[in-house]
Parts: sequence; C-alpha cells; structure tokens
Amino acid sequence: MSKAVTAPPASALSRFWHKWRFHINILLLLVPLGFMPKYFADASLFRGDSGLGERDIGTVQVGPWSLQLAELRNEAPRPDGPAGHMKSFNAALCQACIDEVKATYLRIGKPRSLRAAGVIFFGTPYRMGATLPIPERTKADAELWITLEGWDGSMHQASIPLSQASPATVAWLAQRGAK
Repeated sequence: MSKAVTAPPASALSRFWHKWRFHINILLLLVPLGFMPKYFADASLFRGDSGLGERDIGTVQVGPWSLQLAELRNEAPRPDGPAGHMKSFNAALCQACIDEVKATYLRIGKPRSLRAAGVIFFGTPYRMGATLPIPERTKADAELWITLEGWDGSMHQASIPLSQASPATVAWLAQRGAK
C-alpha cells in the first residue's frame, strides 16, 4: 500500500484560501440575510399588503367622488436625471366611483386646463401610482391638485397643501432654498 503525500500549499494566498475558504463561504451566505428585512418590507409595500404607501395622506373629496391618497415613500424627492426630482404617490378610488372615473391626474399648482392637468395615475382603480416631478422653484406653500375626469366628460378638481401631502418634500424644498 502506498502512502499519498500531499504537499503544503506553495503561496501565502493559497495557504490563506485553504485555511479560510469555509468561513468566507459562510459569510457569503450571511451577508444577504442582513438585507432581507428591507427586501420583504419593500415587497410588502409594492404588493399593497402594508397599505397604499409608507405615509397615508387620507381621503380627498374631489367633487362627487373621493380617493385615498398616500406617499409611496416618506422621504425627499429622488433625482431622476434630466427629468429633475420626482416624488411618487399612490391612490385608490372610492368603491362607488370606480365605474364613473375615466382618469386621475396629479399636479403641483392649479392646472390651467385638462391638457395641463399634470401626471396621470396608472394602474387599477384600487391601487394607482403616479410619479410627480417637483419643479425647482416650488414654494413651500404650494398646493397639490387632483383632477378627476369622468366618463361623462365632467371634470372635478380638489387641492391639498403640499405640507399636508408631503412634509418631507416641504423640508427638502426649505433645505434647497437655504443653499
């Protein structure tokens, strides 16, 4: 019977790898586990299991209809390249007005006409989303205007103060004004 003789690893890197490879592999498994709570919280938010968004604004009455409005994330607007800074909102129409509302729009400042009504909400009436551009010169006392267009051609508008809709955006605007 012959004995197999194994030679020790030649380089320092090879010795390090042979000694620590098990521990490094365990680390590769454990590091992603640290990010799992954030992943599951985001998945729950996007599925709608934890409500419309991180910060519920409340019910807004727009003419004969109403909708539930929420900020997707309770944070300052995010930069989106040449488009500027954007803020995401979610909405859900009331049960009675789902069949009557054709389109829902969101805008900072009063719209001049339906053609300038703002960004349109997309998705199902139970969970619609819109990404609103925040203009550079937005005042802290600005208003968020919601426009609902009915299938019968009617148009109803309502506004809420931006400070009520997104305090994080108002704080961000105040910080940018101080620069």
